Amino acid sequence: MASPYIELEVGERTVKVTNPGKIYFPEIGATKRELVDYYVSVGEGALRALKDRPANLKRHPDGVQSEAIYQKRMPAKRPDWLETVTVTFPSGRTADSLRVTEIAAIAYCANLGTIDFHPWQVRASDVEHPDELRVDLDPQPGVGFDAVRQAAFLTRDVLGELGLTGFVKTSGNRGVHIAVRIEPRWDFVRVRHAGIALARAVQERDPGLVTTAWWKEERGDRVFIDFNQNARDRTVVSAYSVRARPHAPVSTPLTWEELEDADPGDFDIRTVPARFAELGDVHAAIDDHAYSIETLLDWYDQDERGDMPYPPNYPKMPGEPKRVQPSKARAD
Repeated sequence: MASPYIELEVGERTVKVTNPGKIYFPEIGATKRELVDYYVSVGEGALRALKDRPANLKRHPDGVQSEAIYQKRMPAKRPDWLETVTVTFPSGRTADSLRVTEIAAIAYCANLGTIDFHPWQVRASDVEHPDELRVDLDPQPGVGFDAVRQAAFLTRDVLGELGLTGFVKTSGNRGVHIAVRIEPRWDFVRVRHAGIALARAVQERDPGLVTTAWWKEERGDRVFIDFNQNARDRTVVSAYSVRARPHAPVSTPLTWEELEDADPGDFDIRTVPARFAELGDVHAAIDDHAYSIETLLDWYDQDERGDMPYPPNYPKMPGEPKRVQPSKARAD
């Protein structure tokens, strides 16, 4: 028996939505149809965040109660209008990843059960040189959002002193993300170096609040700045992306003024469309100016501490310190 479906007109495309009444978010009873409608309603903002970027998909075809499918390669069987871009992973292998060029592509992927979209920090025109520096503020267990808020404003202060503008959003979980549009002149290694320099500068402002310690045993009750989110094939969830949680929270762009008293719990699949209809995309200016990271790179090059560990799935990188937990290193 054929699955029930509806067809939605999204721009110039007709997008088929199968099993539209399937419950995807049990805590609030939100359906697959609501997920697709949500992405269409915030389409202009979601497209700006994903436009021409390779994107990884986090799919839950049976809703958030089902196991996730992490998809980095688009299947060969897909609509002719759906575009892809070839990316190279740290291992040297390549893949044809989704390249979002229109809102209909986002709706199409939502019908496949995609809840979270995770774009790379590059554009399809140049997949080797990032155009975005990313700051991922990750509170450790027991650390509340007020601490994350403070860390975000510290980061804004450092960026401001460098003449850089950061755009802030909730992560859709417990953290905050800050994006800085940069000139696509440096490779992944150097952009990651700039991220390390920025993270260290923020930590120096308040080492009791913020840490750059890669090893969890050293982080304590602080906010971790995950500098490795600037490495090749490391992604953060996109602006306006729903998160795969029972209450359907959304990674929501904010103004810095809004962050002063924002509660991440206020932003979900049912509240963000009305906000978007009223305010539009508060990050609409993010592409207006691209910045140099030369000062950050100078800071990194002058820092005797050098590099930091890469994630465990990466090959050993030049200049990288031992990739071993400090407690284990001491035991040896």
